[in-house]
Amino acid sequence: MFELLGVAPQALFAQLIVGLSNGAFYALLSLGLAVIFGMLNVINFAHGAQYMMGAFVAWMLLTYAGLPFWAALVIVPIVVGAFGLLIEKLLLSRLYQLDHLYGLLLTFGLALIIEGVFRHQYGVSGLPYANPLPGYLPLGFMNLPYYRGFAILFSLIVCLATWYTIEKTKLGAYLRAATERPDLVQAMGINVPRMLSLTYAFGVALAGLAGVLAAPIYSVTPLMGSSLIIVVFAVVVIGGMGSILGSILTGFGLGLVEGLTKVFYPPASNTVVFVIMVIVLLLRPQGLFGTPK
Repeated sequence: MFELLGVAPQALFAQLIVGLSNGAFYALLSLGLAVIFGMLNVINFAHGAQYMMGAFVAWMLLTYAGLPFWAALVIVPIVVGAFGLLIEKLLLSRLYQLDHLYGLLLTFGLALIIEGVFRHQYGVSGLPYANPLPGYLPLGFMNLPYYRGFAILFSLIVCLATWYTIEKTKLGAYLRAATERPDLVQAMGINVPRMLSLTYAFGVALAGLAGVLAAPIYSVTPLMGSSLIIVVFAVVVIGGMGSILGSILTGFGLGLVEGLTKVFYPPASNTVVFVIMVIVLLLRPQGLFGTPK
């Protein structure tokens, strides 16, 4: 088969699959951040720690309760989302009328506390999580791992369902209206504080879901969230703060760009996302899909 710039097609397509699977996690995590910022105007710096919690809860369910990955896929988002609901009720709800910086500092502190607790309990070495879909699908030009294919497809379905709910349904219209004119929405008989609480819980649940999906691919470690959250924030900035569709498209797109960079110029693979972020901020400060304020 042909070679592109000296790269064998098998290596190229394999790296594209890795890039797409990374992009799936970027999309899920940035989507959760976009939902929380777009609806609550809170910059949730604890998102990486909540992603890490999702992976650890899945590992605990498998190790201590014997519950398989497929059960964790349902249980973990509920557990992590409930934890997010508790945080919103006890802490974040008191900061909505204050500057965004207060929410950022609070969630940054929470991230340090959560990570510290898990580091104290489990150390920093990775814990293995069994692959629920071993094997691969031979396509001739490459072998597609079953699990990576599932993770990409499942993440895409969740992302598109979230976008449709927020942008195309009456519930989404209420959510968007509650961020602009909560007094009018409250006058219609809708419990706005409860809606905001559930919105934050849902955004956190997306982070937990991403953690479950990541557990069979990466080692489950307390540092897995802190090493990813900066890249995810860059994805959100490039897509546009608060843009649901921008987070999805940018997440998958940057995953592909990162994968291609690892093939053609590996030294730049860790910085290409940030280079793109700088260029986008210079040319379009509101992001690719954001709207000027």
